[in-house]
Amino acid sequence: MRTDLLRMTIDELIQMMPWIEDYFSSFAINPIQFGNRKLDELGPILGEDYFIEKGCSYLSFIDGFFLFIEQARALQQGSGLVVECLTVLPGHNKNGEIEAFSVDLKRGEVTAIVGPTGSGKSRLLADIESLAQGDTPTGRKILLDGRSPSDEERFSTEGRFIAQLSQNMNFVMDLSVEEFLTLHAESRMVEKISHIVQTIYDTANILAGETFSRETPVTELSGGQSRALMIADTALLSPASVVLIDEIENAGVDKVKSLELLVNNNKIVLISTHDPLLALSADQRLVIKNGGISMLLKTTENEKKHLKNLEKVDSKITLLRNQLRRGEEIDLRDLLM
Repeated sequence: MRTDLLRMTIDELIQMMPWIEDYFSSFAINPIQFGNRKLDELGPILGEDYFIEKGCSYLSFIDGFFLFIEQARALQQGSGLVVECLTVLPGHNKNGEIEAFSVDLKRGEVTAIVGPTGSGKSRLLADIESLAQGDTPTGRKILLDGRSPSDEERFSTEGRFIAQLSQNMNFVMDLSVEEFLTLHAESRMVEKISHIVQTIYDTANILAGETFSRETPVTELSGGQSRALMIADTALLSPASVVLIDEIENAGVDKVKSLELLVNNNKIVLISTHDPLLALSADQRLVIKNGGISMLLKTTENEKKHLKNLEKVDSKITLLRNQLRRGEEIDLRDLLM
């Protein structure tokens, strides 16, 4: 491996590991000037005095190069805490009555949160997002794989392992979709940036009700397009183990495919919803009443049978919605066929 890298040109190295350019920049080595040179040619070309002026020798420069790669890849593999199970310990409802049981949320499973508007669904999501430790209005505590989170895990802005997709998502940065995805991919130090950017972009357009281009400014995306982009980005690039979604049915995205994408990428998924199709697509659902968790229901085989009928109805409604968007005449008989 070491010998192979030494025989590669700087251009080839940067193409394979774009983040390695930072190492060359720290030694004032211009990739444009030396791009067609192999790594083991830099010593004779620049001379030992050049590296001495930079505070090292050519050999220590080479050793540092491989150490940089090792550290960067360790950072890639360890970015974000991997959580197998979140446990919600009982708090209390708005009347101060203690919730009757704890809830385990596991990777690769979807938990729907259902209940009337104002019942406390968003409060539960907020408790999980903040890793509450009895310091929120509900008094709930959240455990990570059976333990209490550290202060760093709760309050640090780096290495966050919980991603939250709210009902309203607004971008403020002046970037195109491609620039936004590239920037995120570079920050994760992925090796095939163009490939992952293309994959996320293609996936987002599958999820979105209306397609958009790579050149579209993110500030001009519709609510559904921005939600689709962030769902695809979260599933395919974000290291987050936990994904919290607030009412995806109002986002103008393919909700079933969105859930499948997140689950297939082994996330713990919680979704607050009023949609029976989404609720029955989940592995289990938490029923919220008066600010507290009142029931935990596993999706039954009988409910899964009804789900197939719901999917047919939802497909027809989606078809009618798209016809409306295209300005086509609507025939409600299509819904009854």
